[in-house]
Amino acid sequence: MTSSVRREVVIGVDVGTTAAKVVAFEVGPDEPGDPLSTGIREYPLIRPRSGWRVQDPTAVTTGTVAALRECVEGLVAVGREPVDVIALCVSTAMHAVIGFDEQARPLTPIVTWADARARDVARELRATPLAAQLQRTSGTPVHSMAPLTKLRWFALHEPGLAVSATTWAGLKDLILHALTGRLVTELSSASGTGLLDIATRSWDPEAVGLAGLLPQQMPPILATTEALPLADAVAREVGLPAGTPVVVGAGDGPLGNLGTGALRRGVAGLSLGTSGALRLVVDGPYADPSGRLFCYALTDDRWVVGTPISNGGAVVRWARDVFVADRPGAPARQPPEAAPEVTDAEVLELAAAVPPGAEGLVMLPFLLAERGPLWDADVRGAFLGIRQHHARGHFIRAAVEGVAFQLATILDGLDEVTPVTSIHGTGGVFRSDLWREVLAAVLGRPLVVTAGAEGTALGAAALGLLAVGRARTLEQAVETLSPGILEEAGHDATIVASEADSAAYRAARVSAKGRLEDLRASADLLAGPASRTPDP
Repeated sequence: MTSSVRREVVIGVDVGTTAAKVVAFEVGPDEPGDPLSTGIREYPLIRPRSGWRVQDPTAVTTGTVAALRECVEGLVAVGREPVDVIALCVSTAMHAVIGFDEQARPLTPIVTWADARARDVARELRATPLAAQLQRTSGTPVHSMAPLTKLRWFALHEPGLAVSATTWAGLKDLILHALTGRLVTELSSASGTGLLDIATRSWDPEAVGLAGLLPQQMPPILATTEALPLADAVAREVGLPAGTPVVVGAGDGPLGNLGTGALRRGVAGLSLGTSGALRLVVDGPYADPSGRLFCYALTDDRWVVGTPISNGGAVVRWARDVFVADRPGAPARQPPEAAPEVTDAEVLELAAAVPPGAEGLVMLPFLLAERGPLWDADVRGAFLGIRQHHARGHFIRAAVEGVAFQLATILDGLDEVTPVTSIHGTGGVFRSDLWREVLAAVLGRPLVVTAGAEGTALGAAALGLLAVGRARTLEQAVETLSPGILEEAGHDATIVASEADSAAYRAARVSAKGRLEDLRASADLLAGPASRTPDP
């Protein structure tokens, strides 16, 4: 006999740079926080030219729909009571740009956040007083990542396309159109464009004009909690009822804070994998006077301030390839191709044998074109303080510590907004004890390692619950899906560094500044006599 009990499910649709991940969560689950079903589809990040990083819109939309279908099929295969999907909610990577024709067909590839073609445009704008004004109005620093600079690049280099496109929009808007047939955006994604007036929650006419566009070329802005009906054709393809609410959702960064429980006052969210970000939820839009922090919306009255970094765990992967080409201890003459690949754990073992502070060696970890907090894609990396006793373990440890020092500079800025009392961390690097210990000591706050890997999708699902009236607050929504997530007990571990280690890293940060100042004389020598300032 078939049970008449039906389980209620909410689905988070997380569309990232290289994959779409769709995760279903039970409302009031028996096993809190565990997804009922997951669908994943990967797609390529294309490099057509140096510095360009684009995606095929069709590959991304078909991949997203296929991942949604896989997730729904997984719900059916669970084989228990029938399920009711009460809502979908969408998260996407931010800062992409796509031109659409009058029938909402893409005219361009998806120009992703990682695309640096607008580097020169951003550099020129940053050299003018207008940059500070744009940042104050939009909450988004001027950088090649921002759609403002990408659109200005199109206006300068492909002016015919810039004016002929009926609408210029982003990745979220592409996905919403694929699911619902509506070409619209939402407040969170709009707040990351550099084109929004965060005070009025509307497009800034001056920024839109600077981008070379007309106001009518911008999509309508919806609240992140607004819902649109799932289109009939998509519903049939994925196996859901037509008209299922599709909550437009927010950007992946703000939803990452929600999904890891970094929501309360003074609790920062740290996501750190290949790249990373440190963010703090605040109660309204905030334009950082220093220009170092972004400000993006989560909902109309909850915003996120913080900074992304391009150089996270990728720095250690680079150090592995450079300093540990063969397995530690392998015979010196053994050809690298004959040796098994060195694991990250083996590389970090070398670093763990070196004391905190890497005995005076400091790395500036700017290997990839950097984002915050300097917002200068041209800044280059360096090792400072090299001495004869420094071995490869020192260089690897300095790479880990260099990333942590950069995050500490972001934390300094967040403290000026709201004193940070603890940090919720998620991402691949937290599998390493060394990464955990270094980050906790450098940042100097209790570091709570989140229990799940579904952070952004869980955040999207929680926002979906709020949107359809199944929760009164964001806190209640995320607690419904993952009880205890707002508390330390709801996570894998809490790391509190020793005062000795924290003091060693505070001293290392101070010494790094001194080492940079010491290099000024060396820089003059290298540049030659013509660059020297005459003695008075």
